[in-house]
Amino acid sequence: MVVVTRPDRGKTRTIKDRAVYVYLPSLEMVEDWRRRAEKAGISISRFVVERVEDSIRREEGEEGYLSRTELVKRLRSAEEELKKLREENRLLKRLAENLDNELKRYRAQPFLNEVFEGIRQFDRDLIELLRKGGSFTQEDILAHLNIDPSDVELVRAVDRQLEALEAYGLVEYKGRGWRWTG
Repeated sequence: MVVVTRPDRGKTRTIKDRAVYVYLPSLEMVEDWRRRAEKAGISISRFVVERVEDSIRREEGEEGYLSRTELVKRLRSAEEELKKLREENRLLKRLAENLDNELKRYRAQPFLNEVFEGIRQFDRDLIELLRKGGSFTQEDILAHLNIDPSDVELVRAVDRQLEALEAYGLVEYKGRGWRWTG
C-alpha cells in the first residue's frame, strides 16, 4: 500500500490562529449560506471569505474590482454577445459566398454566350493558377476557383476559357490536365 502525503505548507499548524468563529442569528441563515456556497460550487468557508472580501473592496471603493457575481453576469453577457456575433458572422459568410457566386456568373456570361462580340475578360485566378506551372486537372481548377462541380454553367464557362486559352496557344491539355505553355 502506497501512502501519499501532502507537502507541509504550514497551514495545519496555524489553523487555530486563522479561524474566526461566526454565530449566525438563525439556523435558516446557516442553511441559506450553505445552499448558496453549494450552488457556487465552493466550500462554506470560501463562500464567506469571498463575500466579506467583496464587501470590503466595495466599501473601500477599489477601482476595477468586480465581485464573483458581477464577473459571472459579465461572462454570461459576453457569451450571449459571442453567440450573436457568430451567427451574424455565419450569415455574412453566406452572403459573401452568394455575392461571389453571382459575380462569377456575371463574369462567365461572355464565355457562355455563343454569339458574343466584344472583349472577354479571363478569370485572373485561373490564369495565375496555370502560370504557377505544373499540370492541373479540371477538379484541381474548379477547387482552386471555388466552383461547385455540379454548377454546370460555371463549369462550362471555365471549360470555354481553357479552350480559348488553348486556341491562343497559352495552355495545352496533356492527358492528365491543363498546363501553361505561354
